[in-house]
Amino acid sequence: MINKVILVGRLTKEIELKKTTSNISVASFTLACNRRFASNGGNGPTADFINCVAWRQSAEFLAKYATKGAIVGVEGSIQTRSYDGQNGKVYVTEVVCDSVQLIGGNKASDNSQPREMNQTFTPSQQNYGDPSGDDVFSNTPSLEISSDDLPFY
Repeated sequence: MINKVILVGRLTKEIELKKTTSNISVASFTLACNRRFASNGGNGPTADFINCVAWRQSAEFLAKYATKGAIVGVEGSIQTRSYDGQNGKVYVTEVVCDSVQLIGGNKASDNSQPREMNQTFTPSQQNYGDPSGDDVFSNTPSLEISSDDLPFY
């Protein structure tokens, strides 16, 4: 069986990095992915909002370099889970990211130097469990994108 997802979309809000009780980094975020065609004869939504979760170095990479509106590519698999909420059982479907790529970003809030495009982060097998790995992404991309470019702003 195959469970493979590849998405490219814009971050709908700032990445919030959290740590598990065993000090593993995790970031949950939503990608807005444009549809080719609007549903309901043009009156429906033109984007899908896909929940994603990244772990360890991928989560830290996104939290450090990605901002709201940034174009991000993810590769991973769809997973479902459930938990008991206040109003009963809650079912969640999300993409668990194996790798993340920062394709484009917003206008930087600070006046830092332009950064190189298309930085990809895929954890290697030897340091996958080590969130304190080398910072090989000191030159991540930055594009000038106005709020008019964002469908959900």
